[in-house]
Amino acid sequence: MSRTRDPIFAVLLFSSAALATVFIAQYGFHLQPCELCLLQRYPYGVAILLTVAALGLKLDAKALRTVLGLCFLTFAVNGGIALYHVGVEQHWWAGPQACTAGSGTVTSVEDLAAMLSKPANIPMCDQPSWFLFGVTMAGYNLLACIGMAAFCALSARRFREAV
Repeated sequence: MSRTRDPIFAVLLFSSAALATVFIAQYGFHLQPCELCLLQRYPYGVAILLTVAALGLKLDAKALRTVLGLCFLTFAVNGGIALYHVGVEQHWWAGPQACTAGSGTVTSVEDLAAMLSKPANIPMCDQPSWFLFGVTMAGYNLLACIGMAAFCALSARRFREAV
């Protein structure tokens, strides 16, 4: 494999490892994801599709730079979702109503119907079920996305200088 493809391959490996990690947590350790956790998986899938396409099509350096730019945007969006999720977990701001453990007040028939239709076993976005050194999975995802966005930006810049 050409050295110019190394950053693309690294993004593919990292994104695949990130998804593998959350699936192992979910299915191996029974850590059920909340709605925001599920939403944070999609950008990794997009990055995987972009990098597989780039590697399969044997793109030139300019096109690889574009792919890295798109991956940068993907990780930036995922980092924004992760930051929002961390803020919801820390109660810095309100999260989606369907995903947070609100006061449970019922002020209308619609509120009651919504509350009764919600399955009881869905994890709440503001109640993380896993910590390591005081950081949740959303927090680690935020750090990973910042790192990967920086990696993609620097790698794309290197391609620009090479072209």
